[in-house]
Amino acid sequence: MIFGRDKQRMIEPDAALRGRDERIFSVPATHAVLGTPLEPPFPEGLERLVVGMGCFWGAERLFWQTEGVYTTAVGYAGGYTPNPTYEEVCSGRTGHAEVVLVVFDPNVVGVDELLRVFWEGHDPTQGMRQGNDVGTQYRSCIQVSDDRQRKIAEVSRDAYQRELTAAGHGAITTEIVDAPEFFYAEDYHQQYLHKNPMGYCGIGGTGVSCPVGLT
Repeated sequence: MIFGRDKQRMIEPDAALRGRDERIFSVPATHAVLGTPLEPPFPEGLERLVVGMGCFWGAERLFWQTEGVYTTAVGYAGGYTPNPTYEEVCSGRTGHAEVVLVVFDPNVVGVDELLRVFWEGHDPTQGMRQGNDVGTQYRSCIQVSDDRQRKIAEVSRDAYQRELTAAGHGAITTEIVDAPEFFYAEDYHQQYLHKNPMGYCGIGGTGVSCPVGLT
């Protein structure tokens, strides 16, 4: 509970923080590990996928370590407050999830392989939390760029559910939605675990492998 409100319950749109018309902080020009731009324009032929899987610090690291990924960035999406700050997101009054923008070369890595990293990197059955991180900002989500990505996400979810069920786990709670506007997080959050190697990483998987190549 915070300020008398349950952080695991989504805020209603008319109760969300108003936000602002423009971002009030800077974002690094280049990725601290990959050396590529964090913001568009990106080279032609690259695709984007946005995922939420708990604290975005550890989630981002999983993807910048994946072959074929051009750049990653952390941010906020899926809520109602434009250009939020981290503190506002943590209040539970924006509706946003902590998410990772993954820009990748589809000739090197497919969406199904990126989703394998996603599914195996966290526990997608926990609802509005991830481990000790509790609140709507930590919910599991896939924000797709097009109908093809949606279909791949749905097929991979169903395939992983079968594996989870066989291993005794519960139902997947992951949202699969059309990608809303992505709001970049503050500069100190970008590639946080590269800048702070001993920093907190709250994500952890179920230990159940996700089948790939089925989509």
